[in-house]
Amino acid sequence: MKVAFVSVVPSPYQRDLFRALAARAEVELSVFYLEAAAPDSPWPEKALAPYETILRGTWLPLGAARCHVNWPLPALRNYDIVVMNTLMSLTGQWLMRTSLRGRPWLFWGERLSRGGALHAALAAPLHRAGGIAAIGSVAEDDYRARFPEPQHFRIPYYCDLTAFRAAPRRVRDDGRVVFLFCGQMIARKGVDVLLAAFQQLGQAARLLLVGREAELPALLAPLPAEVRARITYAGFQAPEELPRFFAQGDAFVLPSRYDGWGVVVNQALGAGLPVICSDMVGAGHDLVEDGVNGLKFPAGDSTALAQQMERLVSAPELLEKWGAASREKSRDWTPEVGAGKWVEALQAVLQQ
Repeated sequence: MKVAFVSVVPSPYQRDLFRALAARAEVELSVFYLEAAAPDSPWPEKALAPYETILRGTWLPLGAARCHVNWPLPALRNYDIVVMNTLMSLTGQWLMRTSLRGRPWLFWGERLSRGGALHAALAAPLHRAGGIAAIGSVAEDDYRARFPEPQHFRIPYYCDLTAFRAAPRRVRDDGRVVFLFCGQMIARKGVDVLLAAFQQLGQAARLLLVGREAELPALLAPLPAEVRARITYAGFQAPEELPRFFAQGDAFVLPSRYDGWGVVVNQALGAGLPVICSDMVGAGHDLVEDGVNGLKFPAGDSTALAQQMERLVSAPELLEKWGAASREKSRDWTPEVGAGKWVEALQAVLQQ
């Protein structure tokens, strides 16, 4: 079957899945991106695969979002089925309301904001989709409630974790527990909550921060010097460099106020790390089991986060036990597994 994906940017994590899907005998794949790179994620440029194309176009500001406009558009009528991974773009809206009317297509996305009348109008084409592939169980529940007409599938992000599994872990011979955060240093990611929680921990705790600096200087400024001395900032790192930084951590923390998914949780599992995440991290609901391979806490609650972090500092034997459980879970989260789920979903929509 000839399959076209329309996505925003060549994210290295989506591309892992696309490579696995392109290798499937049942699929003749094309992927169209609205732009070559995103300003908030400066990934190194990688050569495109033969099935990948970056469309010509520009973008317009839409509140805090960037609304893409592309032209010329791909001839989607040449495909058996299309997957749209963009909603808040003029390109996506045009395709869903014109070229895809009466044709088999799916929407693939994280949980949508409920917004107001504008968001409802932009989401209206989803009622006519043949299927919705939700990125995670929380998103799936929401899509089923709001858009009962299409078929529903759960297909989160699946990325290649081979390098994370292979990276040699640090030897814990100093009695310290290194908590790792990887992401943008912004309030939405809960970095301020993390720093407030870390300040409540004792000398045995260390914090390793990896990601785009953004608001970090202002967030660090109020902290006492002795707390800042226990924090290491490693800067933004290319995806291929991340495994060695994950290997330096003993536990992973993602304290986001909101995260539709959070691929770094997949990576933490591959690295064999226990995960502490907020209850607003989509991946946490599917990848983190309380007391099995990690812990959750209410988003925005630094005291609750400090208590969960202290639990690992006080009982370091849990680091190895829960880390092993994370590594075992990661075996079911390969791009090949994700490609299999996509083949099943695409065939189901084509057969309806």
